[in-house]
Amino acid sequence: MKYRNDRYGNPLSILGYGCMRFSRKGAGIDYDKAERELLRAIELGINYFDTAFVYPGSEELLGEVLERNAARDKVHIATKLPQYLVRNAAAIDRFFDEELRRLRTDHIDYYLMHMVTDPAQWENLRRLGIEDWIAEKKAASQIGQIGFSFHGSADAFIEVLGAYDWDFCQIQYNYLDEHTQAGRRGLMAAAERGIPVVIMEPLRGGKLVDLMPEEGKRLIAESPRGWSAAEWAFRWLWDQSQVTCVLSGMNSIEMLEENCRVASEVEPGELGEEDFALIGRVAQAINAGMRVGCTGCNYCMPCPQGVDIPALFRCYNYMYSEGKASGRKEYWQTVSLRKEKAFARQCVGCGKCERHCPQGIAIREQIHIADRELRPLPWRIAGDIARNFAVR
Repeated sequence: MKYRNDRYGNPLSILGYGCMRFSRKGAGIDYDKAERELLRAIELGINYFDTAFVYPGSEELLGEVLERNAARDKVHIATKLPQYLVRNAAAIDRFFDEELRRLRTDHIDYYLMHMVTDPAQWENLRRLGIEDWIAEKKAASQIGQIGFSFHGSADAFIEVLGAYDWDFCQIQYNYLDEHTQAGRRGLMAAAERGIPVVIMEPLRGGKLVDLMPEEGKRLIAESPRGWSAAEWAFRWLWDQSQVTCVLSGMNSIEMLEENCRVASEVEPGELGEEDFALIGRVAQAINAGMRVGCTGCNYCMPCPQGVDIPALFRCYNYMYSEGKASGRKEYWQTVSLRKEKAFARQCVGCGKCERHCPQGIAIREQIHIADRELRPLPWRIAGDIARNFAVR
């Protein structure tokens, strides 16, 4: 297992264990199977285990396994405050104390504000005294390091990144998301500040492996490298020295051992031009179902009315490359939950965007088509309610 240091020089395994997708048995988690996998992960050198308050049964299982096997001091636990559920200062303590109880520990090594999508959410927490609360918990050794997990635009990520002296952060990042959400721009911004980055969704929920189109599978199978689709995705991430730890929701010993093998071999900067060219062709195959030829160049921005045109088209394309639910979920997280509205219905038809679009897209027409598919009436109503709830 290879390790990269956190902000204070502590070694973190470059492969982290994502504890959201344990195998199920009946109505709950398959405890015996999950325990075998967790203990094998520790044996293989994984020392970063990521869970959250809202992952059903996850914190309880992780805490019980570590206690039963006297393994708590062998690992770092990362879990998260469900900031979207916090309504007053007392709730922060209530959630944190419950997490300590579930995890059977007196401290959390890496504590995150969960699923931040807009700087307004951090501002809400600040008004509730979160900065003093963090200082108190650190002074009492109940929290080691503080961070946030993020879904939103690169601009919003960079604003949150600069709003506090964070110890680390967590972003969705893979070779399909290189220029979406926080993306490479966010990764580099964090690195410039010396802030370690933990990666989630390295395989895009299976899109870069089992759910890959046949053309992508063919390209990988014909490569002389002999790597699996998953290995290509992991190696692309670990090739970047700015990536500290990559989470994987491993739910078989075979998957665990294969990922650990790769994590014991890689070095940053190993991939060559031919490797990146292949990854580019695979990404093209995956994105072949795009409805709008938007490259995310942002020449159309800023929209005078605040419409986030690139995000709209990106999520619209996701509906046809990854399924309608995936596209709508992505739009929900990255646009619908922002404090400031950024929807197509705000367009007044000025045409400024079209004059600057190098792809010649009929933006004024296409944004309304995309909006109707991304936000049918039930989603539109639910989105408005959720935004008021999340960034009140």
